[in-house]
Amino acid sequence: MNENVLAKLKILAESAKYDVSCSSSGTVRSNKQGGLGNTVGGWGICHSFAEDGRCISLLKVMLTNHCVYDCAYCVNRRSNDLPRATFSVSELVELTMEFYRRNYIEGLFLSSGVVRTPDYTMERLVRVAKDLRLVHRFNGYIHLKSIPGASRELVHEAGLYADRLSVNVEIAREESLKLLAPEKDHRSVFGPMRYIQQGMLENKEERQHFRHAPRFVPGGQSTQVIVGATPESDKEILGLSASLYNHPGMKRVYYSGYISVNTYDKRLPALKQPPLVRENRLYQADWLLRFYQFKVDEIVDDAYPDLDLEIDPKLAWALRHPEQFPIDVNKADYELLLRVPGIGVKSARMIVSSRRFSHLGFYELKKIGVVMKKAQYFVTCRELPMRTVNELSPQGVRRLLLPKPKKQIDERQLTLNFEETGR
Repeated sequence: MNENVLAKLKILAESAKYDVSCSSSGTVRSNKQGGLGNTVGGWGICHSFAEDGRCISLLKVMLTNHCVYDCAYCVNRRSNDLPRATFSVSELVELTMEFYRRNYIEGLFLSSGVVRTPDYTMERLVRVAKDLRLVHRFNGYIHLKSIPGASRELVHEAGLYADRLSVNVEIAREESLKLLAPEKDHRSVFGPMRYIQQGMLENKEERQHFRHAPRFVPGGQSTQVIVGATPESDKEILGLSASLYNHPGMKRVYYSGYISVNTYDKRLPALKQPPLVRENRLYQADWLLRFYQFKVDEIVDDAYPDLDLEIDPKLAWALRHPEQFPIDVNKADYELLLRVPGIGVKSARMIVSSRRFSHLGFYELKKIGVVMKKAQYFVTCRELPMRTVNELSPQGVRRLLLPKPKKQIDERQLTLNFEETGR
């Protein structure tokens, strides 16, 4: 493999690592005779782990890290003095094909800095996907980052070759976005989002009349929000996510804890480490919105605009509403079961189906998969003698369920104990 290409890969893979809206799910494309690969991860797919612990089976890279924008939160901003590189379309296509043949990857995640204009950059991204599909007959997974401000025609063409498109919102509130990225606005982001949504709706109708019509973005679209770079509350962030999920085709909103990559910029907070706990709580709340039938104002409201960092959002809601509990697992409907801490979607469905045949008790709930450490304070069943949240009080249950602090063991004392006891 060309050493010049490998040198570019090192630079551009490093530049792409902060984009977390990277996934390879939601679409199925089987192999065809004369083609190469498919979108279903199976035999021969090798998974690797990034420095931050994420499992990656895609070639995650940028077309270029040159950029005309000077966004305060971005490592690739125009004013940063860092190694720059740009792939040609042919270099990136050949690199992707070579990695796939070696079973290093199952597909491509491609983003880019903005060079010249959004349309110029978007056209080059589309050419990469188009050459992979039409010239090399590549059937693997392709995720393209749509450039904010790109034209409808280019976004539509990208959707014919990519399995998923994403446009990053970055900052939840436009005033904050204008402060940190004066050259950007939400209009340039939501424009391509609407083009993707309209294309998906039109494609759905077209495929009802023409069975073999080409599919448009079969894996839907995603976006990313940076958390902690600006003062938005969790209520504002989740409100934005809920509004995006109300539109067709939005599969995931990713939350990225702000990493201080440009510490010299005084517009940014001086964080010693990313707000990873807050990021995790937002993902948990996002799960409640998508699969547990919660509304934003049930998770966060004016009285509690930010998520509790000590306990998960579902438990926090339950402790704020003790009047809803305990519930009888042998009688409660499915929607109410989903509100119980320790009961997930799968276990709630199994409870509803299992109780038709016999009453459920502690043993049966545990076997189904209910986390009884949490659920025992919020449910009653055949023979559950535990005290409930109303008897112990929400504060009492909270104290019982808070994770215990790890004991700090003095290394010198540990050595002495070992020498004295031999174990």
